[in-house]
Amino acid sequence: MASTTSYQSHEAPDGIVRPRPMKLGNPVVLRAQGENGNHRGALAKLDLPASEVSSGRSTPLPPDAPPSALSISSARKQVRAQQKHRLFPTIDYAARVSHFDPKSEYRDFRGFFVLFWIGLAIMVNTSMLRNIKDTGFPFRVNVWALLTERVWQLALADGVMIATTALSLPLHRMFRSSKGWLWWENRGMAVQSVFQVLWLILWINWPFMLAWTWTAQVFFTLHTITMLMKMHSYAFYNGHLSTTEHRLSALDNPENASTAAVVRYPRSSTHLNELSMGKEKKTHHDEDEALAELREDLALELTSPLGQVTYPQNLTFANYFDYILCPTLCYELEYPRTERTQYLELFWKTLAVFGCIFLLTITSEEFIVPVLHDASLRLDNISSTSETLLILAETISLLLFPFMVMFLLVFLVVFEYVLGAFAEITCFADRHFYSDWWNSCDWLEFSREWNIPVHHFLRRHVYGASRPYMSRNMSTLITFLLSALGHELVMGCITKKLRGYGFLAQMMQLPIVALQRTEAVRGKRLFNNICFWVSMILGLSMMCALYVLI
Repeated sequence: MASTTSYQSHEAPDGIVRPRPMKLGNPVVLRAQGENGNHRGALAKLDLPASEVSSGRSTPLPPDAPPSALSISSARKQVRAQQKHRLFPTIDYAARVSHFDPKSEYRDFRGFFVLFWIGLAIMVNTSMLRNIKDTGFPFRVNVWALLTERVWQLALADGVMIATTALSLPLHRMFRSSKGWLWWENRGMAVQSVFQVLWLILWINWPFMLAWTWTAQVFFTLHTITMLMKMHSYAFYNGHLSTTEHRLSALDNPENASTAAVVRYPRSSTHLNELSMGKEKKTHHDEDEALAELREDLALELTSPLGQVTYPQNLTFANYFDYILCPTLCYELEYPRTERTQYLELFWKTLAVFGCIFLLTITSEEFIVPVLHDASLRLDNISSTSETLLILAETISLLLFPFMVMFLLVFLVVFEYVLGAFAEITCFADRHFYSDWWNSCDWLEFSREWNIPVHHFLRRHVYGASRPYMSRNMSTLITFLLSALGHELVMGCITKKLRGYGFLAQMMQLPIVALQRTEAVRGKRLFNNICFWVSMILGLSMMCALYVLI
């Protein structure tokens, strides 16, 4: 019969003979239907070879298989049977929160980091296509020309500037080996301070004397301030250690030596409440026991936290050169290190540095410089105050998004890639250069978490050094004042104007923080975080517009 070529007759469970398809139905469905009772045994009554109904996931065991193999096979069959009995998979519901919920413990948002870079790539491609349509070239070259102008002169001056910081080492050796009149605690500190002031005046004025571009001035000024902080930390911490060494040596003849308690120099990780730079007060009934403990305390102060280096073993140019390369502003006798340099990681971080510089240039060239140039031309042709304020407001609004992108790129290139690359070069193990500053609720919290190396320096050498002589609030004010002066100096070098906008804006953070920490506002973290981001984004574009246009 012709029908036998495509179908075979088969008696169904209801007794009706029907043609059977060549392709068998779903065995799982058939088995489930058979177990429900209406079609019981439907699969078993099919006249098929065993290989056609087998799932192919198990191999039949021989009759003489050991009991252990039989147990494993039975367990596997039970697990598979439990899954096959379900026509639809079971969904487990529980009391859970979403990933963005404040109560969520989920912290992996790396996909948004990838999305950020994809968005920047789209921005670059769009700018390139627009420039090709308008000018025939993919990029504008105004900012590129500023970056490359007299770059070798900048590199040479920067190298000499760094090299002159090493004069602190022979100066310290001279202080330490003097007969007493030039010791650190006598006149050495004053000599070092005068040297640092003269050094800063020279190198801050150097770009102005050579009439460098503003891009070169920004880099050189920031690097000069960085080297000043590193030099200050090296000189003053070693000065403290030299004083401690003199005290320890003087205890060899305790009759004429001071028995005052040891002065602990604050570590970069010391909590603010512990920064008093005070002397430990201990009472002893036995004078010999007190001297022995004082000697031990002084010796511990001269030893590194890891116990491998003791002052003055660190007074070498190799140690100073290593400290200059380490991504930290606080000097220590010894740092934790990784086992080796990962050169592939160093390559990617170096590549990322140049990639971020490229994106910074594109952003400023396409979205910041044209806006400021257009606003400057419009301000030259008007005289009314209302129109001036309108142009300023429009300029600030147009700069909001570009400056937010610039801010994030500067953060990444400095704290993730540049510092990360130097940490890889020096095998510097502590790479906690920033914390989750994006969750900050006030400016004090932001200052602690946005730039941890600078925060450690200010806490150790400014706040900690002033605490023995003034209150906590006054020490905080002095720290903010010094930081504000540094920011105003940078803005003055960029725009060649001293307006005080940046200084005033930073000092206004203190009353704002006091307001945010009142009982009515303190617990509203979401509201405070919104205020932080709004003031951050608005402040950046506002400072740029005021310094450039007014």
